[in-house]
Amino acid sequence: MAEKTVIDAMWDDSPIDVSTEVNFIWSIANKLRGPYQSDKYKDVIIPMTIIRRFECALEPTKKKVVEQYKANPSFPAKAMYKVSGFQFYNTSEYDLAELVNDSDHLAANFKSYIQGFSPNVQEIILSAEKGLDFNKQIDKMDKNNRLLSVVKAFSELDLNPKTIDNVKMGYIFEELIRKFSENAEAGDHYTGRDIIKLMVNILLAEGCDDIFDDGKVITILDQACGTGGMLSTGYNFIKRYNPSADVRLFGQEINPESYAMCLAEMLIKGQNAENICYQDTMKADRFKGTKMRFVLENPPFGTAWGGKDAAEGVEDAVNTEYLKGFDGRWGAGLPGSGDMQMLFLQSAIDKMDDNYGRAAIIENGSPLFSGGTTSGESQIRRWMLEQDYIEAIIALPVDLFYNTGIATYIWVLSKNKRDARKGKIQLIDASHIFHKLRKALGDKKNEITPADRSQITKLYADFADGEYSKIYKNEEFIYREYVVMQPLQRSYAITNDRIEAMLSKGGLSSLYDPAKVTELEEAEELTGKDAKKLENYQNNKPVYDLIIEALKGATSDAIYMSPEDFMPILTDVLSSATADKKLIEKIADGLSVMDKSAIIQRDRKGNVIYDKETKDTEIVKFEESIEDYMTREVLPHVPDAVAFFEENLSAKKPVIRTGAEIPFTKYFYKYQQPKSSDELALTFKELDKSVNERIAQLFN
Repeated sequence: MAEKTVIDAMWDDSPIDVSTEVNFIWSIANKLRGPYQSDKYKDVIIPMTIIRRFECALEPTKKKVVEQYKANPSFPAKAMYKVSGFQFYNTSEYDLAELVNDSDHLAANFKSYIQGFSPNVQEIILSAEKGLDFNKQIDKMDKNNRLLSVVKAFSELDLNPKTIDNVKMGYIFEELIRKFSENAEAGDHYTGRDIIKLMVNILLAEGCDDIFDDGKVITILDQACGTGGMLSTGYNFIKRYNPSADVRLFGQEINPESYAMCLAEMLIKGQNAENICYQDTMKADRFKGTKMRFVLENPPFGTAWGGKDAAEGVEDAVNTEYLKGFDGRWGAGLPGSGDMQMLFLQSAIDKMDDNYGRAAIIENGSPLFSGGTTSGESQIRRWMLEQDYIEAIIALPVDLFYNTGIATYIWVLSKNKRDARKGKIQLIDASHIFHKLRKALGDKKNEITPADRSQITKLYADFADGEYSKIYKNEEFIYREYVVMQPLQRSYAITNDRIEAMLSKGGLSSLYDPAKVTELEEAEELTGKDAKKLENYQNNKPVYDLIIEALKGATSDAIYMSPEDFMPILTDVLSSATADKKLIEKIADGLSVMDKSAIIQRDRKGNVIYDKETKDTEIVKFEESIEDYMTREVLPHVPDAVAFFEENLSAKKPVIRTGAEIPFTKYFYKYQQPKSSDELALTFKELDKSVNERIAQLFN
């Protein structure tokens, strides 16, 4: 296969209509009204759908399994898998239809039926810790006379894998999740299949020749796998083009309903159940030592990993992992505690195969630019760029998700960039490539059609500069932060204006602070520390008053161009109030203003002292010399400005002044000429005329 071959995956694109099944299941949900609030329907609907799906899958071999169990109740589970044809089974003689025939004992018999499932299925259905805890719902439905009607309705639902394949069942599960997602936690965004297909298409468009080898073992990981849509889509794509491939799916998920759905479908797919884990990815990597060929994921947006909003135990787990450095998953740093997206990015890189690993991850705009130079976010970006892990970032259209309309981006990460891409990053603006849905689905108003997907994939695979594709060296997004200051030149005077300025800058606040005194005096109760502080202020008040009185009594028009000229004068003025040299120097500083006609101040060694009040920050691209930057951007405006690079990585607490950001929209900005004043005036006149006409019509 040629290096740039684009696999145009028109796979699974014939319309799949699940409305009949979903509407039927939703009609069953209506039977729960009364005892259940609508946001709790899922507590019944999801487990019942999974149970019925398992039951339909097992139906052809059920009789043989029951006979084998009767003959030998200790028959090994793995051997029973061969009898059932799946990695699960049920030894009960009941099925849902049979349960309905004994309504008086329905609850007890239903529980017995579930107990007949193999342990891996029981864990999904019954576990309170990492399953659906369904026995509680059986008791609740039984108590409220809902159990019979629900079980009977589900017994009539056809979910046989022969008629409802994995793809269609995935759509059913995801449509149910979409209906429930109106009440989803903020940041939990169910990913539509159109988005997933684009991610997979991009990911496999190049650098994947090896996936076509006979019997190739291919690992795919999703660390926030939800119902398994990304895993299933990746699986289907690869199996379509290489039926002999051994595709192994790995996932971690923290939502119990989504986890249960995912595990159910993976069991029916014949995947290893141990590779789908009920696990918070922030707390643990359940697949240590296993590197992944592909990572696909859509982690939560704006979900806290630390602070009061973080889930229990997450902050401690993240900090513990961080202390491991690059032997752990967050070696490049920790982002702000309010958003875990960049932890997922680092964890994905950690899991990627060191020679061939590739990843496609959906993020919102925050990881592109949030955080200052020294922030964790900036340093994580810098590390990713320096290690050459970022292959492309693709801006998606808005209104693609069912419960949010925000702008999102696909980060394409790679450890096997082709030669042309090495040391470079491709930005693709695909925000305009979409089609409107005829009918909005929640917040989802737009979709990526097969034609849209091909167009975006071509932009990526062509790897060429153009209107919607920009290619830059990695260093384009790395910068140095310089401090720019001017020489210290200040004039000194004792005037009413300068006295007020000195007080407003806190020149005497260490002695006496009127605002703080008022605050302490009005407090209902003072701590011992605050009481002592108030006492000190009150004791210092006479000195404060004397200083103010002395300064106001010495006001004049005299201006002094150096501290050497001014300090003897000020010391003499304040001699009756204070002899504290540090306080007098602070007062002198407060009475000074920048004055370019003043003497440039120097230290004892003759070095120029720079004015910290003129301190400014300049962000300079990594590859640009500071001299060129200053000549172009600063010196024409401030001729005596000097730049300082204050980075010190060898200090006990390293001072970092090199960072990274990717201001994506800046690179695709198009200037739009504003309307002329004449055109605006005409518009305003037309609006005014229209308003007047409507008012006239309103009042006849």
